[in-house]
Amino acid sequence: MKHVLKRIIDVAGASLGLVILSPVFLVAALWIVFDSSGPIFFLQERIGKNGKLFYPFKFRTMVQGAAQKGLGNTVSHDDERITAAGAFLRKWGIDELPQLLNVVKGEMSLVGPRPTLRYQVEKYNDFQKKRLLVKPGLAGWALIHGRNALAWNQRIEYDVWYVEHWSLGLDLYIMMKTFYIILIKQDGVYGQDGINDSFV
Repeated sequence: MKHVLKRIIDVAGASLGLVILSPVFLVAALWIVFDSSGPIFFLQERIGKNGKLFYPFKFRTMVQGAAQKGLGNTVSHDDERITAAGAFLRKWGIDELPQLLNVVKGEMSLVGPRPTLRYQVEKYNDFQKKRLLVKPGLAGWALIHGRNALAWNQRIEYDVWYVEHWSLGLDLYIMMKTFYIILIKQDGVYGQDGINDSFV
């Protein structure tokens, strides 16, 4: 029953968020269009619950074809591939908000481990694979404990703890704490020394 309730909360919360944030989405989309050439959204394959592939929506924050340039899938705070609009969207976490669409579609949840790349999942041990037992989320236990400042091994440990201790009350706490982390403290946008851990 509580899993059904979680889904109801996801759909209701994501739908409300899409309506309320629609003016923000419009401004962000226009800024991206005028700031640099390329699509508004960045779509890249991710691994979801039980290893299912999906494409989370994300506002494009880097130059077109960035994954084939510079640090590849790794990002640094002074990365030359990040556009002017992208730097702002990343700082305030706006680039991830289109994933509310993925929540409505049932591919993600409001709370859960962050979506991950195929090459990372291929390196998981049995313990780490437990993070794939739930849907990826916009907010998560690892996010409020360091976000990108954590090494991937640490993030996965937090994610597995969440999987093993999940409750609706925990989800509520994570969502409230996430607003504080992103909007007030703005911690963990990038990894230690300004470079995100690539899990290699």
